[in-house]
Amino acid sequence: MKIQSQRDFAAGALFCAFGVAFAWGAATYNVGSGARMGPGYFPLIVGLLIALLGAVITARSLIVHTEDGDPIGAIAWRPLLFIIGANLLFGVLLGGLPALGLPPMGLIVAVYALTLVSSLAGDQFNLKSVLILATVLAVGSYVAFVWALNLQFPVWPTFIAG
Repeated sequence: MKIQSQRDFAAGALFCAFGVAFAWGAATYNVGSGARMGPGYFPLIVGLLIALLGAVITARSLIVHTEDGDPIGAIAWRPLLFIIGANLLFGVLLGGLPALGLPPMGLIVAVYALTLVSSLAGDQFNLKSVLILATVLAVGSYVAFVWALNLQFPVWPTFIAG
């Protein structure tokens, strides 16, 4: 068998690896059955579906012919670092870092920071569009998580909310 698309082969292999690891981790919980699902049932099914999707993508990479073998290009470090950094910053701002004396800044500040930092990953930056998107995401997150689901986490920084 010859690999027809290197990108699809690598992506499918990663999907398979992550899906199997996710399903394996979920299997440590009580899975239950279809009628009485335990806490590990949904993660197990999702992990298996991700692994199945990876297998399909990998198989397709061996079958579908491409002109140049669809080689894997260079790693895009800038977007990778900004997206991962934005997610880490979101977690730190939402929950704070008590070991360093940083209090929780709340959902609204965390969403704005996430949106602003992750928007730097692209080639174009428009502050007005980013602020509109951040506002829509902050309002939507507040409505979904605080108002509708009644989740208990800080919405505003402690020095504002008290």
